[in-house]
Amino acid sequence: MIFIAILVGCIIGALLGMNAPVIPYTMSGYLAISIIAALDSVFGGITSVLKGNFDLKIFVSGFFGNAILSIALTYLGERLNVDIYLAAIVVFVGRMFTNLAIIRRYYIDKWTNKLAKKNENDKQDNITK
Repeated sequence: MIFIAILVGCIIGALLGMNAPVIPYTMSGYLAISIIAALDSVFGGITSVLKGNFDLKIFVSGFFGNAILSIALTYLGERLNVDIYLAAIVVFVGRMFTNLAIIRRYYIDKWTNKLAKKNENDKQDNITK
């Protein structure tokens, strides 16, 4: 079900993207860092769903809070002529990789347990025959 939602979202995004105005170069840094912050929140949300402790209020506040903070860091760094946004990128991407590792391990364990049960059932069927 979630894959269908992702596919529909990608199609809608592609259609809107083809008709959207081009973002000026001066704003592209802000957009890039806010997308990274948003992706970090999405991966964190998926991880919390898998762990069974998802809270929508925490997800939404983190989603917008991370995006606003990263944009503010980018703006401050631009005014100071220092690439402060790189610190946000390092943190957000590091957390994304950590959350992706948790998600990957969850599904690998689930798949391994399913195969082990299937093999155990096959052995039981062979013994009873």
